[in-house]
Amino acid sequence: MGNDQADKKKFSWVIKNFSSLQSEKIYSDQFVIDGCRWRLLAFPKGNSIKSDHLSLYLEVAESESLPCGWRRHAQFFFTIVNHIPGKCSQRRETIHWFCEKVPDWGFTDMFPLNGLKAKDSGFLVNGDLKIVVEIEVLEVLVIGLLNVSESMLDVNGFHVLPSQVKYVKSLFEIHPDIATKFRIKNQYLKTGYMNVLLSLIETVRRSPKEISKADLDDAYVALESLTDYGFKLDWLKKNLDQVSEKKEKEEAGETRRKEIEEELKDLKLKCSGLEAHLEKVKRKCSDLEGQLLEQKAEVLAAIAPLSSSDDGVFDDFF
Repeated sequence: MGNDQADKKKFSWVIKNFSSLQSEKIYSDQFVIDGCRWRLLAFPKGNSIKSDHLSLYLEVAESESLPCGWRRHAQFFFTIVNHIPGKCSQRRETIHWFCEKVPDWGFTDMFPLNGLKAKDSGFLVNGDLKIVVEIEVLEVLVIGLLNVSESMLDVNGFHVLPSQVKYVKSLFEIHPDIATKFRIKNQYLKTGYMNVLLSLIETVRRSPKEISKADLDDAYVALESLTDYGFKLDWLKKNLDQVSEKKEKEEAGETRRKEIEEELKDLKLKCSGLEAHLEKVKRKCSDLEGQLLEQKAEVLAAIAPLSSSDDGVFDDFF
């Protein structure tokens, strides 16, 4: 069980064709750990300060959408995986208060680039580099909410905004046991997890056409995180599975539609070719029919009996 929980605090990022990347910086997909959304930032050629080293950072994803004054305290570990048995992977750790002014943190000199790219170094497999990050969120604060705490209202032990009260009350009425086993006591973390839950519900309520595959992947990660901390969300998973199934059918239908369009396009091209060939055959037939009529006329003329006007031709012989 401990290993399972630890794995849920990890994220693996495989950077394809690392040696041949031309981009100055690249981002990983977004992921959720401890109810917080993150992403990794790497400089494959190093940044301006340390151009001979891989630079690697952890960044708060979509930080511009967080409430004013937010802060997030986290300890994290970066591991550059070495795939050769017996050789050590490269691991570094740090701790940081993320905030509006500094939403990312990490290492400018994570590892020398020549060491990564060296032949038989074990870090690159078919040109791909694997990085693992482990994150432990220590504390989450929303300073803006602290300054206006009188506007936050309590609903079943969760502090929510007045605009959320009706919706959250309805949620507890429909699912009274939803948070009976929720383990976190820190009020700000509880508020954060409730907001994640509300956002997840909004995602599930959207039309499959409006949801991307990445949205669904993020939704399952968020659902797993919420469940790990005690929310009872069997009903929400069922709805999410239904949305996912509809999305798969929609994508399958769209794929088949494109296949049919391509098949129809090919058939039209073939028909166009056949029609052109048929037109040539028709012209050939028409030409042959004309020639046949001419030949018939010549044959008929050749075998026709002499007319009475031609009888004088034979008078000298009789």
